[in-house]
Amino acid sequence: MKVGILGGGNVGGTLGAGWAGRGHEVMFGVRDPAAADMQAILRRCEGHARAAAPPDAAAFAEVIVNALPWDAAKKVLPSLNLRGKILLDATNPLLPQLAGLELGTTTSGAELVAKWADGARVVKIFNTTGFANMANPVYRGEPIPMLYCGDHPGAKATAAQLAAEIGFAPVDAGPLTNARLLSRSRSSGYGSQIWAA
Repeated sequence: MKVGILGGGNVGGTLGAGWAGRGHEVMFGVRDPAAADMQAILRRCEGHARAAAPPDAAAFAEVIVNALPWDAAKKVLPSLNLRGKILLDATNPLLPQLAGLELGTTTSGAELVAKWADGARVVKIFNTTGFANMANPVYRGEPIPMLYCGDHPGAKATAAQLAAEIGFAPVDAGPLTNARLLSRSRSSGYGSQIWAA
């Protein structure tokens, strides 16, 4: 499968390396394909990935992962032709400095992403856990759940397949509006924060 990853940070890099290691063709869409951190990710992919500008990654891919920071997603997604593509949205609508959520419970980041990515088949997934779990989602021999939701059965099936391939136990959480209910728990030494999707 041809997979485009928008963003080359911890989440995008980990997912891309995971799929490249399982035989998928991966292209990262980033501002600077020659940047040292992007080149380090490509080395982890052992020749099964390359980097280009976001429009090139979008044109290349059958499935695209939005692993951009929220503010970048607002700008980049509307500029791309994503019509007919499967778009896996891994972004959380966080305020700067992780000060809270930009959105409440009357809509979700995924629903806005679906508007920005006109014509794409959006599935909310990979936003409920950290990148370390994406690298190895198995604990005591059991895969951890990965919740996903969307309105297109075929796109959801592809999302579930890609999640399972890297070790998750996919769980269908219903239509895209249920992205309002998905959350991410971020633990720290001082407790945890819950972030809506």
